[in-house]
Amino acid sequence: MAFNKDSVAGTFLFTIVLCLVCSFMITGTAGVLKERKLAKQRDELMQNVLLAANIPSDNSNFKTLFSARVTPMLVTLADGQTVPQEDLLDYDERMAAINPEHSSKIAKDTARIKTRANQIRIFRVHDAQGQLQSWVLPIYGKGLWSIIYGFIGLQPDLNTIEGVVFYEHGETPGIGDFINHEDWRQKWHGKQLFDADGKVALKIVKGGAKPGDLNGIDGVSGATRTGAGVQNMISFWFSDEGFAPLLTKLKAMETTK
Repeated sequence: MAFNKDSVAGTFLFTIVLCLVCSFMITGTAGVLKERKLAKQRDELMQNVLLAANIPSDNSNFKTLFSARVTPMLVTLADGQTVPQEDLLDYDERMAAINPEHSSKIAKDTARIKTRANQIRIFRVHDAQGQLQSWVLPIYGKGLWSIIYGFIGLQPDLNTIEGVVFYEHGETPGIGDFINHEDWRQKWHGKQLFDADGKVALKIVKGGAKPGDLNGIDGVSGATRTGAGVQNMISFWFSDEGFAPLLTKLKAMETTK
């Protein structure tokens, strides 16, 4: 007996088949879009790390430069130990920071981030001969309106700043977004993070740093709170709850090579 597509059974069968086809199409599209999003995030990560390392690049060569000169590493902040991890370019530090199993509450939360990941991704940058040129570390903290995310590059002495980039924030357009301006970012180059006693001394100076001030970076009028947020995140990340144990480990590691 011929199947009657206009029957109740036929209508149900058609509906089920249509739903299955649509489901497969949506699943396939979601997979493609997810991969495109991940690829875009990887590209932005590579470009931002190169910026923080003060290595000029453009859309045609940043992947080659990153592959040739940058080594991503996952480290434990408490002791600076390296942790084996695949696909480090896709490692999600933000999710780790809010996962109670992979994060710690902060006792002195100057950055106003509440928790931080126990393991964090850093980047060893070397020159064409394979010699250490800089370390690039992630930094983030609360500005006036938003969490500001960035990277800071340190020269091999782990005190002199090579470069900095702030790649995501929601600060006031035209005022607080000065942190994205190239001329302001370049003011960080050559500045010192610590004083002679090893204490964090870098500061954003309202009204402008004095000539020769190795720890001072010019603040911007009208954006005092954003500047204070940047300074506070630096103070936190280079404290004992942040990168201090890691810096000790990195210094020892390079000394023994």
